Amino acid sequence: MDQAPRDAFDHADPLRRLTLDELRLRTSMKWRTYPDDVLPLWVAEMDVPLAAPVVRAITEAVARGDTGYPSGTAYARALADFARARWGWTGLAVERTAIVPDVMLGVVEMLKLVTGPGDPVVVNCPVYPPFYQFVTHMDRRVVEAPLGEDLRIDFTVLEGAFRHAAAGGGRAAYLLCSPHNPTGTVHSAEELAAVAALADRYGVRVVADEIHAPVVALDATFVPYLSVPGGERGLSLMSASKAWNLAGLKAALAVAGPAAADDLARLPEEVSHGPSHVGILAHTAALQDGGDWLDALRGGLDDNRRLLADLLAERLPTVHYRPAEGTFLAWLDCRPLGLGDDPAAVFLDRGRVAFSSGPLFGTGGAGHLRLNLATSPELLTEAVRRMTVAVA
Repeated sequence: MDQAPRDAFDHADPLRRLTLDELRLRTSMKWRTYPDDVLPLWVAEMDVPLAAPVVRAITEAVARGDTGYPSGTAYARALADFARARWGWTGLAVERTAIVPDVMLGVVEMLKLVTGPGDPVVVNCPVYPPFYQFVTHMDRRVVEAPLGEDLRIDFTVLEGAFRHAAAGGGRAAYLLCSPHNPTGTVHSAEELAAVAALADRYGVRVVADEIHAPVVALDATFVPYLSVPGGERGLSLMSASKAWNLAGLKAALAVAGPAAADDLARLPEEVSHGPSHVGILAHTAALQDGGDWLDALRGGLDDNRRLLADLLAERLPTVHYRPAEGTFLAWLDCRPLGLGDDPAAVFLDRGRVAFSSGPLFGTGGAGHLRLNLATSPELLTEAVRRMTVAVA
């Protein structure tokens, strides 16, 4: 009898549901890395309660002791249904998917399939720092193709990077971040088709990290890379973890285009042992039944993007911020403040507010910081107040 009121909350903005005192009870990285006097708006965890269908899936699994090894294709079928309903994409074939522990470990496995030791991997910087860490740790080398001033793919630069990567005679890959982290750029169908054409011309294999795919503005449209002309040879990694705040419940899916099915078939069977069975149940429930919660979140993020733009215009007008169409992240150009290469360090020291440091994102990151928008309007307002105090 009490289920309907709980589910009714899934229509309300989840970013407005939790107080700071409630959030500080959490024991995850976001809330335990810094002392209690620091307001954390850095790592990509959201300040939200879980969607009701996800809570049910987890609690029911625990109640029946269903905590063994993962099995079946329910996660892939749920993603295929979600892709069809949300993106109009009917080409996600369950038989061309594989469960992997998480997106970045899945990226590693896909790169192992299409490149060898010492081979180049092109990235668009500034970009998610683990792109550098995981690629170099697996004995590949990063080739940077910086984004343009508009924070979109610069195709002249990208072609130069592809040409350089292909010149060595080995196998080259392009690790595409879509939507892009940290800028929040949502690549258009035309841009992705142009990527596919360039990749085909230079023999570069595309591996797409599409973890933020469900988290776009209400008036924006995400386009799966594998859905565009020429994307058939691509490999994609997808997950419900970012959109429904499930990072601690490990599970992701590798998806192959039709011309990459043989590559995915070579994935070692033991890789599928890494995901959490309970995680898969949670991710499946999110994709199947978490749409109302997701749309409420997307509306709240739209509000926060506008709020941040207004706050910065009023209090820190020299900081450049371009509200993005995707992710729950904001990329701030703080160079006019004269705080050096790492303004996040200054705001942490002087303002006791934690952001992600721009230099970690590679070329183009100096003088910038990444702010996590997935918090309440009150905490976002307090963060900008602390920034203002720090530079007063």
